[in-house]
Amino acid sequence: MFVFLLIVVFVVAFAVSTTIVLIFDKPIRQLLNKVIPEDVSSAWTRYVKLAIYVVGISGGVRIWALERYISKRSATDELLQLSRERWIIEIYETIIGTLQSVVWLLLVFFVFSLIAYVITRAIESRRVKTS
Repeated sequence: MFVFLLIVVFVVAFAVSTTIVLIFDKPIRQLLNKVIPEDVSSAWTRYVKLAIYVVGISGGVRIWALERYISKRSATDELLQLSRERWIIEIYETIIGTLQSVVWLLLVFFVFSLIAYVITRAIESRRVKTS
């Protein structure tokens, strides 16, 4: 049952990450095209997508939390049982964990991209003024 839970949690985290990649594909591509040259931006777009998958899955599949089902914390503790309610909680925590992780990643990405965009625009405006 634990292995099935691990597989389900992984699939849910992957599905949530895929949804986020599909939603943010165009904004990421457009932002990177404005900040860096197009030939490099396509590679960076793929890298950001990979980062979304890695961060999303690692944030959603919380191995340390799932260990409660296979090992005791102390000799007096009992193993948690996988009831229907526990399944719902685990899937909910997977969705929330994936979303939290990816939101932090995208927040940092967009903040740095905004800084790079402002710097790029400032440099361009100086070039225009000096010409």
